[in-house]
Amino acid sequence: MLEHRPFTSLGGADHGWLKAKHHFSFASYNDPKRMGWGAIRVWNDDEIAPQSGFPPHPHSDMEIITYVRDGAITHQDNLGNKGRTEAGDVQVMSAGSGVRHAEYNMEDATTRIFQIWILPDGRGGAPSWGARPFPKTDRSGRFVTLASGFADDADALPIRASARVMGATVKAGETVTLDIDPARHVYLVAARGSVTIEGTTIATRDGVAITGSERIEIQGVEDAEIVLVDAA
Repeated sequence: MLEHRPFTSLGGADHGWLKAKHHFSFASYNDPKRMGWGAIRVWNDDEIAPQSGFPPHPHSDMEIITYVRDGAITHQDNLGNKGRTEAGDVQVMSAGSGVRHAEYNMEDATTRIFQIWILPDGRGGAPSWGARPFPKTDRSGRFVTLASGFADDADALPIRASARVMGATVKAGETVTLDIDPARHVYLVAARGSVTIEGTTIATRDGVAITGSERIEIQGVEDAEIVLVDAA
């Protein structure tokens, strides 16, 4: 099954400093048909104005992955972690038993991020945070695992969920494929450019929910950047 979710169909909110689109129900946006996808609970497409951001607030029992599309995001939390994550790079926060954090755009231009929440395999545990760069040249024409709850993905940022967050770039006219377990839930978004999947054109910032497939074949209409989550 493939369900195309055009960007224009997403819920959203405009807070002035924050313009957000929600692939799944979140905050004041409630769609009973879009409460999540498997263990994927949230996929927010956020635009954060310069010199603004999310003030300190709590989380628990959630794996929160931030994929920076443009600009940079600066993280700080009550554990003493602080770091700046730039476009194309990824940060992961395992909220565990509880953590307070803030996310600020301390740049002079708009920062654009995907914020992805995945339900962990279990509750509790010590909270943690980490970030790392992933040069886009490393994922040209293939998927690279950015964050993972599987031990064999040693180069990825660890999360506490049986899931993978992956990224790929594909040039216009070329194809990238990924074998998947048909019992799992896959959700992908075209961060840039446009592609086709099973004859359906996926424009920039559109989402696609997939289950029951053994292979995804993505063809570039334009040079494109893809972010994908494979979850239980």
